[in-house]
Amino acid sequence: MDMDFHGDVASLDAELLQLQEVSPLAIKANPSIAEKLFDQWLSLPESNSLVKSLLSNVKGGGPLNVSGTSSSTHAVTSNSLPSMFPAGSTPPLSPRSLSGSPRFMKQRVGPSALSSPLKLVNEPVKELIPQFFFQNGRPPPNELKERCLFRINQFFYGHADGLLMHEFKPVTREICKLPSFFSTALFRKIDVNCAGIVTREAFVDYWINGNMLTKDIATQIYMLLKQPDFKYLTQDDFKPVLRELLATHPGLEFLHSTPEFQERYAETVIYRIFYYVNRSGNGLLTLRELKRTNLIDAMQHADEEEDINKVLRYFSYEHFYVIYCKFWELDTDHDFLIDKENLIRYGNHALTYRIVDRIFSQVPRKFTSKVEGKMGYEDFVYFILSEEDKASEPSLEYWFKCIDLDGNGVITRNEMQFFYEEQLHRMECMAQEPVLFEDILCQMVDMISPEDDSYFTLRDLKGSKLSGSFFNILFNLNKFMAFETRDPFQIRQERENPNLTEWDRFAHREYIRLSMEEDAEDASNGSADVWDESLEAPF
Repeated sequence: MDMDFHGDVASLDAELLQLQEVSPLAIKANPSIAEKLFDQWLSLPESNSLVKSLLSNVKGGGPLNVSGTSSSTHAVTSNSLPSMFPAGSTPPLSPRSLSGSPRFMKQRVGPSALSSPLKLVNEPVKELIPQFFFQNGRPPPNELKERCLFRINQFFYGHADGLLMHEFKPVTREICKLPSFFSTALFRKIDVNCAGIVTREAFVDYWINGNMLTKDIATQIYMLLKQPDFKYLTQDDFKPVLRELLATHPGLEFLHSTPEFQERYAETVIYRIFYYVNRSGNGLLTLRELKRTNLIDAMQHADEEEDINKVLRYFSYEHFYVIYCKFWELDTDHDFLIDKENLIRYGNHALTYRIVDRIFSQVPRKFTSKVEGKMGYEDFVYFILSEEDKASEPSLEYWFKCIDLDGNGVITRNEMQFFYEEQLHRMECMAQEPVLFEDILCQMVDMISPEDDSYFTLRDLKGSKLSGSFFNILFNLNKFMAFETRDPFQIRQERENPNLTEWDRFAHREYIRLSMEEDAEDASNGSADVWDESLEAPF
């Protein structure tokens, strides 16, 4: 063969030969082997013909076509070249993964890597990942969007300039599916310039383009109520919707002539909401807390039910009446503050001095009252809900903190005995047969069935239906004695109405008692003042 090869054999890229029979690493370690192999290959008649053919194609300007290449590329492979070893004389090489091969992991800069037609290049296929995060919420599907636009056009038909506030309520209920007393809050959220009117375009931009349409109702209400750039709700955020509820609900019309009691009712509802919903107790209600409660269902129930007293969760006027009257009875000087001596009279002196001291030490909850040693109305709402519904989680946490004197997260025998000593003394003073602490401790262990009999945890108490009686034994003598002599009629009532809470039953009994006392007082006086009229209305 009259063909010469001139060049540095050591610089010959062994990978370009792509010989399956010989490892590239062996060729690089011994450059003389590459020279001998290359000379031997050029001496073969088939190689001579192949090279001449390739050179002719290149000189003629044609493509460099080599048969047997992988993926229709122009790389010269061992499949197209004569083998230097007899068939079957060498064992097969171990299969190599492309990802782990030095051929594909090594980064080279040079003519062979950039422009050589003999180099096989595999470009990775880019997989398109659909968008899964939307900062302002997922856009609505086209079908849902079209249906909503059709409904919007119906409500805004004939109102080219937009809707006024009193015309906006059907949009709130029928399109947004929100309680009607959110109408004003929604209107003002859209009418950012306070123009007093909401146009079709402004509503579409807020509700559809702002992706409110695809949010769940809890998130929609949360977004409506919260202040911009805030990630929580405060008590003040609920006041606008409570004002509208008072102004529009047929079951609260009788309060229109007594605005001072409208305000008290709204405050009580808000306090009850935060008592049950704001489980962190920091006064900052989060979206997660809102979604985990029945508040949204209660709001929708209040919007659909004309009798507000049937909405037992949060909104019942009768429940407000009971709370306010109980506070008014204890607040003898009517300065809207209660001290220890006032609270000790609660429930006909049912509570012990030691538990009242713990309440006023503000261990279970910091008072909102700014007066030292005084409990305000909000603090009393938290107290009475905890006292009369000891089956609820907020109540269990409230009283657990009171009994856990050292704050170590467990209630020990000594801590229980400290509170029970006063109960035992009161039983002796009332000439009742005392129950020794050792006996009552065994009874409490049987009631709660704690994981460890030597102490009680909050988890133990939350897992028992008799946790309320556990605390009554320690500091409420009247309820303790009632538990010891349970009325079969009351037990039957509880079984017949399992959906009613202890608070519901208490509020119902107290409301009947208070209303009867109010009627008797009115009959004796022959007339009623403004306060009496406002309280008589729901009877």
